[in-house]
Amino acid sequence: MLSVSALAGYLYCQRKIYLQYVLRFFEPIKPATIKGTIRHQVHEAINNKEEEIVTSITKKLSKEELFNLYRNTHADILKETITKYKDQLEKLNLSPEEILKKVWPLIMEESITRAKNIWEFMQTHLVYGKDLWEKLTPKIKTEYRITSEKLGIRGIIDQIEVYEKGVVPVELKTGSCPKEGVWPNHKIQLAAYALLLEEGFSTNVKEGFITYLDVKQRRHVPINPFLRQELLDLITKVKNLLNNKDLPDFEKNQNKCNKCGIKDICHSPKTIEKRVKEIVE
Repeated sequence: MLSVSALAGYLYCQRKIYLQYVLRFFEPIKPATIKGTIRHQVHEAINNKEEEIVTSITKKLSKEELFNLYRNTHADILKETITKYKDQLEKLNLSPEEILKKVWPLIMEESITRAKNIWEFMQTHLVYGKDLWEKLTPKIKTEYRITSEKLGIRGIIDQIEVYEKGVVPVELKTGSCPKEGVWPNHKIQLAAYALLLEEGFSTNVKEGFITYLDVKQRRHVPINPFLRQELLDLITKVKNLLNNKDLPDFEKNQNKCNKCGIKDICHSPKTIEKRVKEIVE
C-alpha cells in the first residue's frame, strides 16, 4: 500500500524514495520533524474536540467570545501535546517554549477558521447546542485518515470540509508558494486525496485547495480528467520503481541534495551495497 507522501516524494527525488521504501533508510529526527508531529497531533485532538465545543454553545455569542472559546481550547490542547513530547524535545535541545512559539501561529489560523465557520452559520440559521452541531455545514475535519484498496494508496488529509452534498480536501502547507497556482507535488497530493474521498464518501470531488499558511493564501485546484489521469499514471510509475531492483540515478538538482537528511547514505556505495546484501539474505 503506497502512501500519498510517497507519490509526492517520487516527483521530488526518485532515488530518495527508493532508499526509504525499498532499502529502508530513514532520515534522523530533526527539529522540523518533531514540530510537524506535534502539529499533526494537535490538529487531530482539535478535530476530536470540535463536537464538544459546538454543542457547548447554547446561546448567541459575539464574534470575539466565539473566537476566544476556540483560541483558549486550542491553546490548552497545544500545551498538553507539547508536554507529551518533552523528552524528545530535550534530546533535540528544543525547549517547549520554542515549539509553542513556532506552532502556535498555525494553530491560531485553525482557531480563526473554525470560529468563522461557526459564526457565519449561526448568523444565518440561529441554532445552538446540539441542533447547531447536527445542522452545521461544512463540518471541518482534520488529520483525516483514508485508504483505498482499489487504488492501492493511503493518506492522512490535513483538512476536509464536509458539506451536505459533497466533500472538499484542503492541504495546509508551510514555506514558500509559487506566484500562481500550486507546486506540482502539492497538486498531485491533493488529487490523490480527492480520489480517496470520492471512494470513501461515494461522491464526486470536483475541487480542492492548498492553503499556504506562511503567506496566508488559499489556492484553488480543479480536479479535472487530466489531473486524474496524471495521478493514476504516477501510481503505476511509483509501484514499478519500488518493484525494480535497480537503484535510480542521483537527482540533478543539487539544492535538493543539500537539504536531504540521507545525503551521506545516498552517496555511499558501500553503505547501500551492505543494505542490499542484508535484504537479500
